Amino acid sequence: MPDHHREFDDLGEPEDSLIDWDELFMRRALSLAQQAASEDEVPVGAIIVQGSKVIGAGWNQREALLDPTAHAEMIAITQAASSLQSWRLESCTLYVTLEPCPMCAGAILQARIPRVVYGAPDPKAGAVASLFRLLDDPRLNHRAATTAGILAAECGFLLSNFFAEKRRAGKK
Repeated sequence: MPDHHREFDDLGEPEDSLIDWDELFMRRALSLAQQAASEDEVPVGAIIVQGSKVIGAGWNQREALLDPTAHAEMIAITQAASSLQSWRLESCTLYVTLEPCPMCAGAILQARIPRVVYGAPDPKAGAVASLFRLLDDPRLNHRAATTAGILAAECGFLLSNFFAEKRRAGKK
């Protein structure tokens, strides 16, 4: 089983105006998505930060773990909750390279994550803006603010390239 537990580091103060924190953290999520691709998994990466400290990280591992719920966000949420010793991630931000699906959006709300930043939209399964708007649905008890499109071209290219390779190889 891949070791997705890592030492997390504190990168400084998020108030530092000289650093584009959303881009910095999305680049870290992109590196995890590349890790997924290298393991022949759909290349999605996610990290969860509290302040400027990464407290959870994951990449898609459905094939490796034979688990349909092993999405990058789910792994990162589990790690972050373990790191904080609490299921409530109320002071955290989730960065993910692809717009969360309905399962992951539900987990985000259940974990009380107040902010989600994502890269590429997901027109086939996106539950933030593309197909559904679960994170800001007023009928639900909890909501999360979202920032979309951070490094969208890079995130989208990684996914498009992965699926193009799969099609060329004749695989689904």
